[in-house]
Amino acid sequence: MQMSIVLAKQVLVMFVLVGVGYAMFRAHKISMEGNRVIGNVLIYLSLPAVIIKSFMIERTPEHALALVMGTAVALVLLVLAAVVARVVCGRDAIGNFAGTFSNPSFFGIPLVVATVGAKSVFYNVGFIALMNIGQWTYGVSLLTHQNGEPSPTPRQVLRDVATAPFMIASLVGVALFCTQPPLPDVVTTCLDDVAALNTPLAMFMIGVYLAQTDVRRMLARVANYRVALARIVVSPLFSLALLSVIPGMPYQMRMALLIAAACPVGANVAVYAQLHDADYAYAVETVVVSVLLSIVTVPLVVGLANLVWL
Repeated sequence: MQMSIVLAKQVLVMFVLVGVGYAMFRAHKISMEGNRVIGNVLIYLSLPAVIIKSFMIERTPEHALALVMGTAVALVLLVLAAVVARVVCGRDAIGNFAGTFSNPSFFGIPLVVATVGAKSVFYNVGFIALMNIGQWTYGVSLLTHQNGEPSPTPRQVLRDVATAPFMIASLVGVALFCTQPPLPDVVTTCLDDVAALNTPLAMFMIGVYLAQTDVRRMLARVANYRVALARIVVSPLFSLALLSVIPGMPYQMRMALLIAAACPVGANVAVYAQLHDADYAYAVETVVVSVLLSIVTVPLVVGLANLVWL
């Protein structure tokens, strides 16, 4: 019951913020070029701040082991999600992007706190970092390939990964976790404030996109439900099965990772779609449809997991 209440609140907050962006665009207070600037703020500033903050936790042997194990399992879960998306969505680039990458920050963290406690959020640090790196590399390659742009060479891929804002943020986060330096209050406050921009800016952008979307077309587009099937049904069920057979994993870690894997489509699919001139209207539709359906699917997946694990 508590998780359902938290999920309902998150959905309500999301749609209030989406409504603000929708109203602002309709009132001609913001242009698509202005929305692109917001997207760059998200990609190059706010999301990296979220990643760095995730690593700012006391270094203990337990935390170090949890970080390594959680990151390794998260990598497997993300690869699994990519395979599921490819099978279900075929050659649909945006469908593959949306079906692969969930929303473990905005949706996942409150649900983890409500289900297994605030300390369990640390188990998803690796998941969040790898997901953002995957969006920057695999996700962007899907979108650029569909647009007919030449495929990058291995050297270009390595360069892009090494210089990606999420990779730099992850390296900074690992360094902070390993060295535990005392940071001035002004630094931590700035990180908190910039990271706090992530959710409202992303939802605001979705509202701007939605203002240009035909709702009837959204509800009638079969591809949206195909993406939702991959993202919030098939991938979570396979993830549950995989997490059930991995030995030595505490219940809290299993549940935190499962919730991250069961979350709806991440809003960044729309951000990247706009930045790379892809079909951002379709990308927005995948987010909205999967969020609405996740009100039912996430509690069911968590309930099934509790029947298996407890």
